[in-house]
Amino acid sequence: MPRAKHPAGTPATLALTSAGIPFTPHAYEHDPSETAFGLEAARKLGVDASRVFKTLLADADGRLVVGIVPVTGQLDLKALASAVGAKHATLADAAVAQRKTGYVVGGISPIGQKTRLTTVLDASASAFDTIFVSGGRRGFDIELAPADLLRITGGTAVPIGR
Repeated sequence: MPRAKHPAGTPATLALTSAGIPFTPHAYEHDPSETAFGLEAARKLGVDASRVFKTLLADADGRLVVGIVPVTGQLDLKALASAVGAKHATLADAAVAQRKTGYVVGGISPIGQKTRLTTVLDASASAFDTIFVSGGRRGFDIELAPADLLRITGGTAVPIGR
């Protein structure tokens, strides 16, 4: 499958470039009928799906937080709530997630969001030299070191996946 042209200047790539954080852009042709965005990325980029992470927004006791987990699993909402000092967490409404991040569902990057939110990366990311996250558009992922992702987002690494 031919690779799509690298989308220039998403808020995520601009933030990384501005911060001097190294990353590798990976564009691919997104299939509009596909709804498993992260698994599609792993398949089309030819990488182990456990290295591809999805960005999910949750409402934790009334405040929005970001949970980043492997596409091969699910976000443990109880663990995420605990990680941010909340009692309960539920997945945020898609419209709210899009409005607060400035990205569309399936292309929500943890980097360069409109509103800076508390961010938690699943601790499994530390097993890899680099991981893949959305670059801010469907069909575009960014590869970077987990420590650099934590640095740019101000995040923490805690076991929040299952």
